[in-house]
Amino acid sequence: MWFYLFQGADANLPVDLKGSAADPKVFMTDRELELSTDFSRIKDFIYFISVPLEWLIYLFVLGFGLSKWFRRASSGLTKFSIVHTGLYVLLLSFASWVLTFPLRYYSFTVSKSYNISVQTFHSWMRDGLVDFWINWLLTTVMVAVMYWLIKKYEKRWWLYAWLLSVPFTLFLYFIQPVVIDPLYNKFYPLQDEVLKGKILDIAERADIPAENVYEVNMSKKTNALNAYVNGIGSNLRIVLWDTTLNKLSDNQVLFVMAHEIGHYVMNHLYWNLISSVVLSFLGLWLGNIIYRKWVEKYGKSWGIKGIGDLAALPALLLIFSLLSFAVSPVENAVSRKAERDADLYAIQMTNNPKAAVGAFQELATVSLSEVNPPKLVKWFLYGHPTMLERIHFLDSYKTSKKME
Repeated sequence: MWFYLFQGADANLPVDLKGSAADPKVFMTDRELELSTDFSRIKDFIYFISVPLEWLIYLFVLGFGLSKWFRRASSGLTKFSIVHTGLYVLLLSFASWVLTFPLRYYSFTVSKSYNISVQTFHSWMRDGLVDFWINWLLTTVMVAVMYWLIKKYEKRWWLYAWLLSVPFTLFLYFIQPVVIDPLYNKFYPLQDEVLKGKILDIAERADIPAENVYEVNMSKKTNALNAYVNGIGSNLRIVLWDTTLNKLSDNQVLFVMAHEIGHYVMNHLYWNLISSVVLSFLGLWLGNIIYRKWVEKYGKSWGIKGIGDLAALPALLLIFSLLSFAVSPVENAVSRKAERDADLYAIQMTNNPKAAVGAFQELATVSLSEVNPPKLVKWFLYGHPTMLERIHFLDSYKTSKKME
């Protein structure tokens, strides 16, 4: 991957797009072009290191007997199953957190050195610890339920786990905007009343039940830009990063918000939910088959007593991680199609191609985004079309209505 990213990957601009609005040389300086290429390559490489590192940690914990030691240590402290599970998950999570810390810290320093992140080390550590405890709590609940089902319904545990995952996922979608997100940042109503009125006008035209637009103070952490619509039901929220408000014109912000509103109008939030439910069904079904075979073949050498043994959890997590990585190119391709549809919706809603093109040019420049990334990077990391594709699409709309 290092050779592919730094030596062999072809990221040259198509000849017919040179000099167009999608050509980074048109809207970036030579220095910004150099920085965007270097920054993108390093961040991509960090990703392609972090994924197999996670797999190696699970294998390390299993192969060196740490998992059975975690089980023994946690069970020796309590007789209560849920507390036992929580302690085991805590030990496993802490081991993984420690072993991945150097790479995460390096990623943080890279973002700082390229002036994407402006976050202090203290703030970064705080967010990391919030992440750790939220993931620990959710993982403990899921693992406790899964292993209870394995012991009670050994053959069909995966099916019952899937059925329970549906309301659990809905619950997480519902509480995220009002419970989880505020743990990381402060949210408050958009202070620009004129802009808020314009955004709510678009929301009303799109029949979105939104009564407010929220601003989040991300400028304390990053120079990057973003906006989103998340949550379901009464907890639906339209959110703008303050960096987006500071860097983009009102017309550009309206295009960005129309894009996010387009996701809601086209039910992408619900389609994401449905796809996650379908994929979790397939993942649990296939994961159960592989899990049984792995425990049968390697369980004795790992010190595992059976599929209901909590010490086998790293094997189950490894299987789910492998399956998730394998299916990610398909998920990303579907996501890119949804993003393209949202771009089309936004340009039809705002009818301002110049603002749309300018918004993505500014986004690419500020975030040091690579306009035309290598194909493997696009397949595995890009849930959005590349900047080249998005800017060319919107610039073409300016001169032709064929895309409608």
